[in-house]
Amino acid sequence: MVRRLILASTSPYRRELLSRLRLPFEAMAPDVDEAAQPGEAPAALAQRLAQRKAQAVAARHADAVVIGSDQVAELDGQALGKPGGHERAVQQLRAMRGRDVRFHTAVAVLCNASGFEQQALVTVNVHFRDLNDDEIERYLVLEQPYDCAGSAKCETLGIALVDAIESDDPTALVGLPLIRTSAMLRAAGLDPLVHAA
Repeated sequence: MVRRLILASTSPYRRELLSRLRLPFEAMAPDVDEAAQPGEAPAALAQRLAQRKAQAVAARHADAVVIGSDQVAELDGQALGKPGGHERAVQQLRAMRGRDVRFHTAVAVLCNASGFEQQALVTVNVHFRDLNDDEIERYLVLEQPYDCAGSAKCETLGIALVDAIESDDPTALVGLPLIRTSAMLRAAGLDPLVHAA
């Protein structure tokens, strides 16, 4: 029996990434509180939220294999969330210029019916150029990345903001580490090379 696959996310970026594996899946909102706990490190926050998202959807769909994922950007040990608007995005990009920013992307795959549960954390180090204010303003007007952690979409025009990206799973920066996700799906009985449509 091939189990249903559910992505516990409404993110269009994660939906696009998961669709690359050509596995039939549904996307559902996990409806979890994404606020950080007092003193919670950015990487730990990403891991906890990925697991909570998967658990929230799996509780309603016990027979399905559920993927939860979350990304938290980190600068100087502090989490950089989604800016939500232009002013905050300007502040974030000014703080990041000429600096290394770590993007922690966590993924959890679980199935309540089979008792399967695995998690992974992939960290991508991004070195931002020493951007001037005009470049920041121009980028934000063109891209409007207000729903992205750290105010940058490196899969599109945001790549012009950076000098270097270091990672063993480049899709992690977009929001879902497909190398790790593929491995966990294989372990859960949904091999993309076997079950792809």
